[in-house]
Amino acid sequence: RRYRTFVSWLSRAAAVLRAAAMKFTQKRQTFDIVDGVTFAIKSRAVKVTGPRGSLELSFKHMPIDIFFEEGSDERKVVVEKWFTGGKATASIRTCVSHMENAMTGVTKGFEYKMRFVYSHFPINVSITNGAKRVEIRNFLGEKVIRVVDALKDTTVKRSEDVKDEIVLSGNDIDAVSRTCALIQNICAVKNKDIRKFLDGIYVSAKSTVVKD
Repeated sequence: RRYRTFVSWLSRAAAVLRAAAMKFTQKRQTFDIVDGVTFAIKSRAVKVTGPRGSLELSFKHMPIDIFFEEGSDERKVVVEKWFTGGKATASIRTCVSHMENAMTGVTKGFEYKMRFVYSHFPINVSITNGAKRVEIRNFLGEKVIRVVDALKDTTVKRSEDVKDEIVLSGNDIDAVSRTCALIQNICAVKNKDIRKFLDGIYVSAKSTVVKD
């Protein structure tokens, strides 16, 4: 019994040592700030300012360091993480992606298009409250009015050249995409075979407001 206990303890110790050996002392990623955009960094709170406005991001929940690279005149941002390994390292790239999306938002903006899909009952959509609210009527012939309020700075408008299409635009990609998700989910078909009943409002295209 003592021998088995010693062997199990030895195997656990070896596993701990292997895990410790796999960890990196430090991992980092650097990216350049695009022209016309400025960053303000304080205590893992980042404010991104550009021609279209500003966005504030908070990474206080992530165990990472964010700072300007020395000698870059505040035009390069470094995201680093100490004593990391495995999947935990992915948080570095996640943080960088959020800041890169914010740079795109304050320079070009994000634009999502949604199409109405119906077979028999035409979906009627009206945009109210200063392009901030979507009211959906006659979905599957129902009398209930479905209402979705756009998040943050997201605005909604009718497509000028395409029938049965709305266009959502804004600087914050999270707000624009989440507003699209709210519109799609509120038109979910209940208690029917969704392979046959395909009615709804779905995202058909993703792009930027300012075209290249």
